[in-house]
Amino acid sequence: MFTHEARIRVRYSETDQMGVVYYGHYAQYFEVGRTEAIRAMGLTYRELEEAGILMPVIELIVRYIRPARYDDLLVIRTTIRELPGKSITFFSELYNEQEKHLTSGNVTLAFVRKSSGRPCAPPAALLDRLGPFFV
Repeated sequence: MFTHEARIRVRYSETDQMGVVYYGHYAQYFEVGRTEAIRAMGLTYRELEEAGILMPVIELIVRYIRPARYDDLLVIRTTIRELPGKSITFFSELYNEQEKHLTSGNVTLAFVRKSSGRPCAPPAALLDRLGPFFV
């Protein structure tokens, strides 16, 4: 199992009048987590795209437990629990500075060949980097 943590501070523009994060921003927080998780593996989305692989989101599930609030420093814990096939699922958990669990969710992305728009196998570079976590 591969796990990575990233941090992001809640900005004023992401909150409503009560200082609570608007629910739609959690998908962006999950994106920060998975982008940084891929970067921690030594890859970037840009490199994957330049290699002809796109990764569209095909499913997003979110469970809101407690609200995140303006100026909270969030820990985004991103986990990959299994080697990818034609898709990859990132499991995300958000915590505040007091280590209170705020939100959980998972995002599934497909691997699509840019040239054809058709599903494809995951890039070998990604499998190579994830392999040691699933021995």
